[in-house]
Amino acid sequence: MAIPIYLFTGFLESGKTTFLQETLEDPDFCTGEKTLLLLCEEGEIELEPKKFAGGNVTIVQVENEEDLTRDFLAGQAKQRRIDRVLIEYNGMWNMQTLYDALPKGWEFYQILLTADSTTFASYMNNLRQLAVDKLQDPEVVIFNRCTDQTDRTYLHRAVRMVNRRAQILYEYMDGSVRPDDIEDELPFDLKAPVIELRDEDFGIWYLDAMENPDKYRGKHIHCKAYVCQTKHAPKGCFVAGRFGMTCCAEDISFIGVLCQADNAAQLPHRSWVELTAELDVTKSEIYEGEGPYLRASKVVPTTPPQDELVYFLR
Repeated sequence: MAIPIYLFTGFLESGKTTFLQETLEDPDFCTGEKTLLLLCEEGEIELEPKKFAGGNVTIVQVENEEDLTRDFLAGQAKQRRIDRVLIEYNGMWNMQTLYDALPKGWEFYQILLTADSTTFASYMNNLRQLAVDKLQDPEVVIFNRCTDQTDRTYLHRAVRMVNRRAQILYEYMDGSVRPDDIEDELPFDLKAPVIELRDEDFGIWYLDAMENPDKYRGKHIHCKAYVCQTKHAPKGCFVAGRFGMTCCAEDISFIGVLCQADNAAQLPHRSWVELTAELDVTKSEIYEGEGPYLRASKVVPTTPPQDELVYFLR
């Protein structure tokens, strides 16, 4: 039987503990399940177990990142015969540490991130790799301490550069919560006969096309791309893309889309091309589902762009 995990992430004083307390006080959430609560950091606010609904919550403090091991977690589960796990994760610890430590049968049910809107930009500027690490997987991102002066557009873009599926909520000082209603501004003309992608716009287009592939079905595009020849691409196709940097030089990864072309097999791997293509949607193992598909009418060799990297947030 699988053990569901509810993971609460975010940096120190981002409101994790308060949100966790409110969750455990909810009688709809706590109905007597045997719950293991792992606390991986100590903030200014302490939990009040007497207010928990339903009881049956065992709190275990995890002092150090290296203490979070598979043997430790499996031992806790066996000793306490738990029904579920809640984790308040340390914002300075890498997410991979937790992922590597999960025993067999432990499965994430929900991942939530809380962030202080007044300090979030500082983390993005000074601890970007850690911030991006926390933003990648949550289904829900809650920015608290918001006011009418909060730059919601910046917060929206910061999440969307690494996580296209998360629900974003803004909690205001008066306690009200507003859903994210910001539409991504695109730096190219979707109504043009041919969408002209500037070199610096490839990353923004890629994110939008991956999230909304049907929006581009039947449209035409002109851009410069890097050629990736891979056995995972169907015959007559290559992957047209760019290298993108999310947070730092250590986090550069290739992003690309399938492109069908008559001369696909003749294009050298790691070369640069200029292409014009009609967009469609296809299923592929590269996407692990559906994604954009380019049917190229013209693909010719070209020189690399001035900056070969694309960025998602500056």
